[in-house]
Amino acid sequence: MIPILIIDDDPFILILLNKILREEGYDITTAASGEEGLIQAKTIQPALIICDWVMTGIEGIEVCQTIKQDPQLAAAFFILLTNRSESHDLITGLDAGADDFLSKPIAAGELKARVRAGLRLYQANQALKSAAQTLQQQTEKLESELAEAATYVRSLLPKAITTPISIQHCFLPSQHLGGDCFDYYWLDAEHLVIYLLDVSGHGLGAALPSVFIQNLLRSQSLPDLNFYQPAQVLATLNKLFRMSEQNERYFTIWYGLYNHSTQQLTYASAGHPPALLIAPDNEGQPQAQLLKMRSLPIGVYSDAAYTEATVSISSHSTLYIFSDGIYEVRQKDQTFWNLTEFTTLLVDLTQQNFQQAPTTPRLDLDQLLEKIRSLKATELFEDDCSILQVCFAANDRP
Repeated sequence: MIPILIIDDDPFILILLNKILREEGYDITTAASGEEGLIQAKTIQPALIICDWVMTGIEGIEVCQTIKQDPQLAAAFFILLTNRSESHDLITGLDAGADDFLSKPIAAGELKARVRAGLRLYQANQALKSAAQTLQQQTEKLESELAEAATYVRSLLPKAITTPISIQHCFLPSQHLGGDCFDYYWLDAEHLVIYLLDVSGHGLGAALPSVFIQNLLRSQSLPDLNFYQPAQVLATLNKLFRMSEQNERYFTIWYGLYNHSTQQLTYASAGHPPALLIAPDNEGQPQAQLLKMRSLPIGVYSDAAYTEATVSISSHSTLYIFSDGIYEVRQKDQTFWNLTEFTTLLVDLTQQNFQQAPTTPRLDLDQLLEKIRSLKATELFEDDCSILQVCFAANDRP
């Protein structure tokens, strides 16, 4: 039965209301004073409270205020019994937290109707509260699962290496999970594979194909594929990956193969931002070269063609491979930063490092991101953000 609490210092009113509402099938508890009513309210947690306005000791207004300030009792529908009908009195009652008023003398039909209406609102409020709690629990569970998935994705990322080539990286998904992914590993004693890919979209939908592609490349399980030929790698991926089969998702990728014996880097790109190669000139000043080519992302067009190019890597050069999320950011003046401004920043910071330590031109990637954050309108990156820094020393033999 639904618990209802009646508070009144008039014994006749208590008996009358008790009789009328018990006949309706409610579980009635009575209290003969405001003090007793507050004690009973905490004990039975009523769905509805009927309380007289004017009582000796604690009056109904104070009882109402106390009830509504208690998080465990505030949901109870509160009806004030009163002889007052002036608008300022009603305003006082509403400000105290009263949900409804019942005028004296009490009419049985009106009492039953107001109680039914109050209980409907109470039950609706309880249903919403229960739904909110369920949603909160589901959200917390989902957040926990996404956090576990993010931990797994991070565990797949390669470890930083320092010899014979130094490779550092930074990975910041815009959510728990993102579509950026990268890897680097030796195919043999002479050839190093380096790539970074970016699946369209964010979250789990982008992370799943990203991890799949990484595992596919890392396992080298694609039959008849020559991983020493970047253009062929991209063409094969394009045949396997179809937007129509991947919820309209596609991905961009920059794939390079470095031969440490010849100190040459062969690369291909599928709609990805160009890599940036910074190398010292004859006077030791850093010069930048964008390693780019026109091409379509993987999965957009089944007959897309991919080509590759080769560049020589001089001593003390630094190669940066990154996703567009690191430079396509909204600045504080609401304009967007761009690739040109980003590469200028990298060159300027590299030049500062050259002046301080010509043989170790690497940057602190965390400081680089902080510099970019200082330009942004918001703290978080709107898109997934990844960058690889590959530093080639004078003698890069493994």
